[in-house]
Amino acid sequence: MTALMVQGTGSDVGKSLIVAGLCRAFKNRGLTVRPFKPQNMSNNAAVTIEDGEIGRAQWLQAAASGVPPSVHMNPVLLKPESETGAQVIVQGNRVATLKARAYFKERAKYLPAILESFEKMRNEADLVLVEGAGSPAEVNLRRNDLANMGFARAVNMPVLLVGDIHRGGVIASLVGTKAVLEADDAAMIRAFLINNFHGDPSLFEDGLSIISERTGWFSAGIVPHFPDAAKLPAEDALALDRSLRHRKGDKAGFRIAVPRLSRLANFDDLDPLRLEEGVDVVFVRAGEPLPGDADLVLIPGSKSTISDLKDFRKAGWDVDLAAHVRRGGHVLGLCGGFQMLGRKIHDPDGIEGPAESVVGLGYLDVETVLTQSKALRTVNGRHLASDTALSGYEMHLGSTEGPDCARPFARIEDRDEGAVSPDRHIAGTYLHGIFSGDAFRKAFLKSHGVAAADLGYTHLMDETLDRLAEHLEHNVALDRLLDLARREV
Repeated sequence: MTALMVQGTGSDVGKSLIVAGLCRAFKNRGLTVRPFKPQNMSNNAAVTIEDGEIGRAQWLQAAASGVPPSVHMNPVLLKPESETGAQVIVQGNRVATLKARAYFKERAKYLPAILESFEKMRNEADLVLVEGAGSPAEVNLRRNDLANMGFARAVNMPVLLVGDIHRGGVIASLVGTKAVLEADDAAMIRAFLINNFHGDPSLFEDGLSIISERTGWFSAGIVPHFPDAAKLPAEDALALDRSLRHRKGDKAGFRIAVPRLSRLANFDDLDPLRLEEGVDVVFVRAGEPLPGDADLVLIPGSKSTISDLKDFRKAGWDVDLAAHVRRGGHVLGLCGGFQMLGRKIHDPDGIEGPAESVVGLGYLDVETVLTQSKALRTVNGRHLASDTALSGYEMHLGSTEGPDCARPFARIEDRDEGAVSPDRHIAGTYLHGIFSGDAFRKAFLKSHGVAAADLGYTHLMDETLDRLAEHLEHNVALDRLLDLARREV
């Protein structure tokens, strides 16, 4: 077996980015690579070639590996719907909605599916790069673990442990991880990596020695901060919230206001717009008003539409939106945002909570009925207003119908999709990922008077992955990691 698992001292220490960079680096060396994450928790998901769901990070890692995304790259995906419960997606399909306690009680039953998917990836590749979740130091969750040491032990796989030095306390994080692990788990870790270093890495040479002496692990290197990571899709809303602390309406040009919903999903839909020079995407947090100078209010996807609609009103954004519409502003709803813009949302089976019907924002003459069946598919079609080709994917529960659907947003193969208001200022669509297409994005912005540059989003992402791989080639002992991956523990 040639495989290596990358775990972290905590969440958001850069595991996903490191694995993506390693995938591209080893691909560029001529190896066939597959990414793998046994269990993930994320509401930022992507649709695969099998029309199933995986975490967005594994989608990016597949792109870095130069292969199509597969459900077997992330066989168990948890999609939180509330503070205590989540959808359970197994090999791409929803099998249950469970409270956290119920999932932890029965999660061991998902191990066979995980091992089956891992075996498939292993048989396709020269090298499998596996990403852990959270931290193995959360030893209170160790029983029946699928995400970290439970999986590493099940397949006898060596582990590289990543710590983020920019958070502070990286020595304690790495040494402390070994201290709290059971001996057999700690023995799986063979190397460590320092990520996100700002300044002169040579200043931390003594730190590397201290960690190696205390743990017995070898240092795989120090990775300096990689600012271009902001150009790549982020999986976790933690990354989005962190950027909100540092950036707020700092670009001139066409301003798009995006309410930061509590259960925000697929927020990477906005990444291509955010990277356009003449566009300012402003995420608005609860407690802040939607900016009065916004040209477009874009209501994004949600994992729990009814709950987020209630929070939308609680934040006072419904009042701000009404003022925006009175001023002649435009509104676009994506997926859950589309459902919110209608007259009513019905949940007769209690899919999102108690069975109920709620009044929507009322800007589109449509109604949504939430159903158990889930639409999961990649799509190609045309945006009707601009007569421009578009592509993306659908990922939603329920169906939406009403008079405004007679003015569809797009034509998808043999069917109409979405809805547009009579004055053409309000639109809704279930399509995710459409702004990644350069032609559609340029046409959409042109319809709003914005002359978009030739961003070449897909090419930009590919170039960024190559730069990330080169960054790791210069700073990480890749040969030693490859040797480690080839050696059974």
